[in-house]
Amino acid sequence: EVLVNEIAPRVHNSGHITMDSCEASQFENQVRAVMGLPLASTEMIVPAAVMVNILGEREGPSEPVGVDAATALQGVSVHLYGKKDTKIDRKMGHINTVGNALPELIETAKEARRRVSI
Repeated sequence: EVLVNEIAPRVHNSGHITMDSCEASQFENQVRAVMGLPLASTEMIVPAAVMVNILGEREGPSEPVGVDAATALQGVSVHLYGKKDTKIDRKMGHINTVGNALPELIETAKEARRRVSI
């Protein structure tokens, strides 16, 4: 007997960092796998990277604020998912920060997250 709780044929949230830090992202490799193509290299193209989730802070329409302020920080990319409505703790996007030193990137990622409201 097989019991299935959820089927989610998508890449995992923890790998979204590959969008800005690896030769091929997990998204590219998912398409390659489904198409029967050889997987591409997942070698990192930067020395270090950090990802922080952007979670909803209220209930209502999604109104992103501060994205430009966040991306003004060196090595920061903001990825919003285009969801129409935000809810408390709903994943609305993520921030990737890339650079040379992990401790520095952690602080930059935290600052970028403080600048974004959704």
